[in-house]
Amino acid sequence: MRRPVIGIIGNSHLINDEYPAHAGGSMNSEAVSHVSGGIPLLVPPDPALVSVEELLETCDGFLLTGGRPNVHPAEYGEAETPAHGAFDRARDAITLPLVRACVERGQPFLGVCRGFQEVNVAMGGSLHPEIRDLPGRMNHRMPPDGTLEEKFALRHSVRFAEGGVFHRLMGAPEVMTNTLHGQGIKRAGARIVIDGHAPDDTPEALYVEGAPGFTLSVQWHPEWRAGDDPVSRPLFEAFGQAARAWASGAREWRISA
Repeated sequence: MRRPVIGIIGNSHLINDEYPAHAGGSMNSEAVSHVSGGIPLLVPPDPALVSVEELLETCDGFLLTGGRPNVHPAEYGEAETPAHGAFDRARDAITLPLVRACVERGQPFLGVCRGFQEVNVAMGGSLHPEIRDLPGRMNHRMPPDGTLEEKFALRHSVRFAEGGVFHRLMGAPEVMTNTLHGQGIKRAGARIVIDGHAPDDTPEALYVEGAPGFTLSVQWHPEWRAGDDPVSRPLFEAFGQAARAWASGAREWRISA
């Protein structure tokens, strides 16, 4: 059986501040290929180049990656402010309808950081523009200095709902994760189940209730050294299993108890 094709949602960049490019982190492709067992396929996040329908027919699953631009607040009915940061409206136009289509079809996706936020917004939820400004919240942003190892280092715990999907997948009620995000869930969307929280109660893990397929999404970055990390590996392995099942014709995914 062929490896499942995993569409990795890319991000728009300027090389040398002038050459436009679509790019994806190598660690995303490595996690998809080496841990999920899929063929990584970089998707240009622009509806002028590719349609949601074409993506659904081409790929067996999707990795909704992190990215510096944020989901535009107009997507959840709020006005743009300087605190909302930079945006990528073309990516919004691809990922939000893609999430909704995958939920309906049972086609698997794994949301990471911005991808986690996209899943919530796609299902009708909203976001805080800067969670570190909220009373009682910690700073979840990436450290501004240091090596990649220091920036992606484990920095806080995430506690899962007792007996929930993530608890069963990880085999533990609490795990350590990295943290490299500024925004966070404000209002959970319809059918969004928040299954894990940071110590300051920031939502960190979710899935879509009643969806027939794999919809697990996390606010941290499990793609960092996914093959070696005991939290990242089971997440990407389960995603790969779901993508293989979809490629073979199965349309439902459930984690074993």
